[in-house]
Order: sequence, then C-alpha cells, then structure tokens
Amino acid sequence: MRNAGLKGCPKRRFRVTTQSNPLHPTAPNLLKQDFSASRPNERWAGDITYVATRQGWMYLAVVMDLFSRRIVGWSMSKWISRHLVIDAFRMALGARQPENGRPLLHHSDRGAQYSSDDFRKLLLKHGVESSMSARGNCYDNAVVESFFGILKRERVRGMNYRTREEAQADIFDYIECFYNRKRRHGYLGNVSPVEFEKRASGQFESVY
Repeated sequence: MRNAGLKGCPKRRFRVTTQSNPLHPTAPNLLKQDFSASRPNERWAGDITYVATRQGWMYLAVVMDLFSRRIVGWSMSKWISRHLVIDAFRMALGARQPENGRPLLHHSDRGAQYSSDDFRKLLLKHGVESSMSARGNCYDNAVVESFFGILKRERVRGMNYRTREEAQADIFDYIECFYNRKRRHGYLGNVSPVEFEKRASGQFESVY
C-alpha cells in the first residue's frame, strides 16, 4: 500500500445515535452477543445511523439477516422517528416473506423508535419476538454497528453529499449493488451475502 500511495480507512469512535424512552417498555436481551443463525429469517438485527449532507443530517435504519449478514431492509429520512424503523422492517418483511409459524427474533438497541407502541405492535402482528441490547452497550449489536462502520469507511466518508436525495441514491447503490452482492466477508468464507445464500439455498426451503 505504501508503494502504491494508498492509505487505510481508520475506525472512528462509537457515537450514540438513539436515545431510550423511560416510559416505553423494553425487551430482554435474548441474543446475548451470539450473532449466529442456523437458517435465513431466524434472527434479524436492526439499528440506526446518521449521514451528513449539505442539507443537514439524514438518518438510515437497516435490518440485517444474521444468517448471511445481508441487509434485507432499510429506510432513509431526515427525521429520526419510529416510522424510520417501521419502514425498514416492513421492507424486510416484503423482501423475505418469513414463514408463519417459524420463530423469528428481531434484535435492536433500546432506542425510543424500537420501543415505541407502533413498532412493538408491528412485531406482535407478525409473530416476531423482540430482543434489545443492554443499556448503553454497543457490543450487544456489534454486527450492525460493524456494517455502519464499513459503510462509512468505504463510501460515505469519501463523499460530499449536496442533498439528502443524493445521499439516498448513493447509499442505496452501496447496499444493494455492492455490499449485498459483491463485498466479500471473512465470516461467510470470503463470499458476498447473496452468494452465501445461494450456496446455502439447497439446505432450506425458499425464503423469498
């Protein structure tokens, strides 16, 4: 890298994005930092991050399938509200169509968006069990935090977004065209999430 004039992308300190609401009930930590899954649509994890643009902050919520580390749902908005995580979760439901009767766990932090009445009712409606990180412990959702770090090091920090719409288009391209389909993961045997699912598809019934 030195000979080629290349530099690495260093990590930055973790910053808290969401705040809990003491009036909202929280779920126990059922994941307990075990980020493995034996099949698709067994364990999902969600979180929120922020992206700077010249128009102001834009917030990104994602849902990751822990089986393949694939981002199966996402939503972007200038508002960090419950609708941000609801839209991301609904996208995941539409894309994956998890089977009724098969247990599905959704893990997140204790942010007010995830503990809101509307989001908890959405999980209940689809028979999804809720799990939440311990208070202030980012390591309880480390896999999604790691994805956000990768996104920012590999794409966002090299950009100067003029508008939120420009940021949305670029982040969509990164997630759907590069991260899910091309980016290799050591955890997955150095293949992309989509390729990992294709290789494993013979072991499972269709989940799409």
